Amino acid sequence: MLWSLLKILVFVAIVGLLAVGAGFLMESSGGIQITAGGTEYTLGPLQSVIALGVLVLAIWLFFKLLTLLVATLKFLNGDETALSRYFDRSREQRGYQALADGLMALASGEGRIAMSKAAKAEKLLNKPELTNLLVAQAAEMNGDTKKASDTYKKLVTNNATRFVGVRGILKQKLAEGDDDTARKLAEKALAIKPRHAETQDILLGLQTKSQDWAGARSTLTAKLKAGHLPRDVFKRRDAVLALSEAKGILEEGATVEQQEHAIEANRLSPDLVPAAAMAARAYIEKGKPRAATKILKKAWEVQSHPDLAHAFAEIAPDETPDARIKRFTALTRIHPENPETRLILAELNIVAEDFPEARRALGDVVEKQADARAYTLMAAIERGEGASDAVVQGWLAKALNAPRGPQWVCDNCHDIQPEWAPVCQNCHSFDTLSWQTPQTPEIASATGVHMLPLIVGALEDKVEPEVEEPEEEVAPDVIEMEAEPVRPDVEPAIEEKV
Repeated sequence: MLWSLLKILVFVAIVGLLAVGAGFLMESSGGIQITAGGTEYTLGPLQSVIALGVLVLAIWLFFKLLTLLVATLKFLNGDETALSRYFDRSREQRGYQALADGLMALASGEGRIAMSKAAKAEKLLNKPELTNLLVAQAAEMNGDTKKASDTYKKLVTNNATRFVGVRGILKQKLAEGDDDTARKLAEKALAIKPRHAETQDILLGLQTKSQDWAGARSTLTAKLKAGHLPRDVFKRRDAVLALSEAKGILEEGATVEQQEHAIEANRLSPDLVPAAAMAARAYIEKGKPRAATKILKKAWEVQSHPDLAHAFAEIAPDETPDARIKRFTALTRIHPENPETRLILAELNIVAEDFPEARRALGDVVEKQADARAYTLMAAIERGEGASDAVVQGWLAKALNAPRGPQWVCDNCHDIQPEWAPVCQNCHSFDTLSWQTPQTPEIASATGVHMLPLIVGALEDKVEPEVEEPEEEVAPDVIEMEAEPVRPDVEPAIEEKV
């Protein structure tokens, strides 16, 4: 408010001063006499001031017109002038506006409009590092992969846009399924920008998919140095890669280096069950059972897993069932209430033919956390205690329809894997398998294929009574199929059945 009032006062003061000056000039005598063509012109003081102002304005306009004429001549001659810069600025503004419209159309999913705006921007702007990228992405949106590829190749030729061009071609090769070429391009892109997180992830995925474990470990180290990976996650994934390098440890002709990789994997991540089991087997091969026992006990403290029990059984494969129960105390006393511990104890006592103790070992697992494995063990216990075929077959029927229990499940696609692997067989994601109970019900054939013959055989006995099969011949078959395979030193047939 005060500022507006001050401006008004200044304006009034200026007008007053001009009025006073004009009045002074009108009252003054004298002036200017000008003679032109024999005619004499006399100007008063006020008229003289006005004439002087008009003369100054005319001289200014003359020089401006002269400058414009010179600039026009230079413009026509192709030289850079203010006039050319004016048109350049106008063209540049229209080009940037077309570029902005193209980006908006691209973000909106309007491929044709984006392509049109990209062509206009390319024509108006002399900035291929901007327009080529828009052209390539618009061409991809329209499905014109050839034009997009050609444009990305143009970007590769420019040092400023080389990475963008390589990355664009890399994405195209991934979409085409050309993993070999994509991996080479990812390595080239990473050489240009070693700290680029997305390229590191792509290269790591391609390396694990092609089982290039050494290269994957190098890329994983680069991710750690770039700060894109927490150290604890790095240690686990490095352990997984080291374990993958040692996968052939139990095969004939396994090298000492593979055994060392297995031991290194366990050192990097002691809680990784496959690493612990494989490292234990490596120590068994080296004749170091105490080291194998120590590794398995440490892993069992973190997670009670049947693979650990199997490896623990391999430490002394020729021991008697009673001696095995005694030796397994080193594991079973760690988590005595764990369902896996109870199932292992039940299996061991069934092999030792101590069926009452096997029943006590199961405890309330059948009532609270029953799965196909627990029901099958109950069938073996009932058979061992002399129960009727109807009771045994009842437990087997429950096992057929019961969930299988914890398995290796991919956290990414939830696919159930038959065994642990560093890469999911379904979605090819790296280090996503975890030991858990599947969230979705399993297909009946997954648990029933191996157990169905028992039930079918029982039904055939009822349908065809004329074919008499002595009971004492049926019982040994069931016992042989259900009780004997539960020995932890071999692959449990019970788990295979369910």
